[in-house]
Amino acid sequence: MTKLTLGSHPFLLGFDQLERLVERTAKTGNEGYPPYNIEQKDENAYRITLAVAGFAEADLSITVEERQLVIRGRQTDDGDGRVFLHRGIAARQFQRSFVLADGVDVEGATIEHGLLHVDLRRSAPENVVQTIQIKSGD
Repeated sequence: MTKLTLGSHPFLLGFDQLERLVERTAKTGNEGYPPYNIEQKDENAYRITLAVAGFAEADLSITVEERQLVIRGRQTDDGDGRVFLHRGIAARQFQRSFVLADGVDVEGATIEHGLLHVDLRRSAPENVVQTIQIKSGD
């Protein structure tokens, strides 16, 4: 018995990309740091908010590569000879990845009060009707 995958189903031509997308999404880590929210601002606008208290703007980077939004944070350890009796705020790095659908683009990012906001917008798809000419096989 052959296993039928999403990309090999006869009615789903060209959806092999979707299967790879699902696999890539499953591989992104589910660690809990930093915590984040995803909200829908309107029908075609979204906002991802990450709690990045202690990170400066220079400590953060946001990239989009192959429809994957990657947010990285790296703090420099500024111990500078200080002696900590208790150190509960660690200077730790993180990486959060989000797979973006086709047509979803990053509009911009802002940081305020320890929260990093990344705004996304989905462009409305054009409704195109295409007529195909039928040629005779003679």
